[in-house]
Amino acid sequence: MDKGGYKIRNQSAIHFITFAVVEWIDVFTRKQYRDIVVESIKHCQDKRGLLLHCWCIMSNHLHLIASAQNSDLSDILRDFKKFTSKQIIKAIEENKSESRREWMLRIFLEEGQKNSRNKNYQFWRQDNRPQELYSSTFIYQKMNYTHNNPVEAGIVERPEHYLYSSAKDYFHTKKCGLLDLVFL
Repeated sequence: MDKGGYKIRNQSAIHFITFAVVEWIDVFTRKQYRDIVVESIKHCQDKRGLLLHCWCIMSNHLHLIASAQNSDLSDILRDFKKFTSKQIIKAIEENKSESRREWMLRIFLEEGQKNSRNKNYQFWRQDNRPQELYSSTFIYQKMNYTHNNPVEAGIVERPEHYLYSSAKDYFHTKKCGLLDLVFL
């Protein structure tokens, strides 16, 4: 990391980005919360110019390989994080059958109070660590890493068997997953 920190300097480049939940809470073990992320990505694709190349939602984090079409990738990602955090917190608050509700909300509130930019809760960690993918080798490395996350976690035996990932699309080289892709 250089003196300026992790920032998207070339807004038109393809980047590898990881969004992690504060304290690495396993929020995305619930379909309801994963679906908020998927629908939010779809919105960013349809309305904001997000170009999605690769993705995977794990239990407590999300990997994206993305770029922006005629837009500012930083702005899209900032708005995505802001919207999804509010929607997921609201869903947790309203989910009376969520056994971890009070515990999660307490942690999100405590983390939010540590951050002067928040009024209440903080859902996402602030360190996305975007990495510009400057070569085909680096792109391939990050795609393999992203798609193999569920295998390494012991969730599936093969990357293309995981529903919340773009691995199936790349394995079949056609649209068959949950989100539209711009293939690399």
